[in-house]
Amino acid sequence: MSLSIGIHDLSFATGEFVLPHTALAAHNGTEIGKYHLGIGQESMSVPAADEDIVTLGATAAAPIIARHGAERIRTVVFATESSIDQAKSAGVYVHSLLGLPSATRVVELKQACYGATAALQFAIGLVQRDPAQQVLVVASDVSKYELDSPGEATQGAAAVAMLVGVDPALVRIEDPSGLFTADVMDFWRPNYREAALVDGHESIGAYLQAVEGTWKDYTEQGGRTLEEFAAFCYHQPFTKMAYKAHRHLLNYCGYDTDEAVIARALGHTTAYNRVIGNSYTASVYLGLAALLDRSEDLTGRPLAFLSYGSGSVAEFFAGTVVAGYREHLRTDANRQAIDRRTEVDYARYRDLHEWRFPTDGGDHATPEQTTGPFRLAGISGHKRLYQAR
Repeated sequence: MSLSIGIHDLSFATGEFVLPHTALAAHNGTEIGKYHLGIGQESMSVPAADEDIVTLGATAAAPIIARHGAERIRTVVFATESSIDQAKSAGVYVHSLLGLPSATRVVELKQACYGATAALQFAIGLVQRDPAQQVLVVASDVSKYELDSPGEATQGAAAVAMLVGVDPALVRIEDPSGLFTADVMDFWRPNYREAALVDGHESIGAYLQAVEGTWKDYTEQGGRTLEEFAAFCYHQPFTKMAYKAHRHLLNYCGYDTDEAVIARALGHTTAYNRVIGNSYTASVYLGLAALLDRSEDLTGRPLAFLSYGSGSVAEFFAGTVVAGYREHLRTDANRQAIDRRTEVDYARYRDLHEWRFPTDGGDHATPEQTTGPFRLAGISGHKRLYQAR
């Protein structure tokens, strides 16, 4: 008998501040419809000076540890493309902040926005090997582009933490997966840059090519038919990209692109991303959180996931919502994570965007800004210093 393995719990965190797109539009003279309708974004989370992928990741994971304990967690997989160190995993800092057992493996995975799905599949393999263990998957990113660049309006920051194990309380992940990889330069960030480089036209084309490639492989591997899925969770660099992707999939499969059908398939999945912005690796799973929080009963219904990471690697897979899942949702906490953000004007946002540590490795403290449970206190001797409150 095959094991039932999947997402047992899911929690997320986002930045301390929020910039409405109305403020960005007023600054650069853009018609607000370009943001609200054109890319489907209303606001974007902005991290405080003392927040980063570690503090966001630890904040997302802490409620999972509080609910389930850490006794069965043998592995932490940290997925990010906003890495803070070329050698040490950001997950090691999270491991320390959460007080996890020393008998734990910790690793960081990277492949653009696809990294969290790689982490999820890695976790499933570990649980299949040893069903007694659980794996903590953390996907945490700060999306950052140059000021006044085309990508600026799609920025965001968030972390999603998922507990993976047998007999999951939320979603059972299924075989097979449809896979696709192509060497394209649609989005990348060289080591010497803080902000990513992106070819927007190329990136959209590469994403749509990956939609075709993953679906083709998924069907060849014996996956479900398109009609079986109750909803589709796409990677959302901006929410309208999910609609472009689903429209493309329907066309590729020979279906009419009925806008009402597309809205029913995607509508609930975009609610959190629309106000948080692009969270890179966390994006698909913020879509799942929004879907579970906002939908009517999905018990027993299959969901589709399309995870895309520029460069590019993509995966299409399915999961089935399990009975009793509503009892385990964190709907109120999820909404509070969004509602607690403090709105900033464009000038304050610009200051936050440009804030950075000196590179001399000396003693430098960060301003106390976050009200969250963890903060980046500063650096000393090239070492990052974190505090748990």
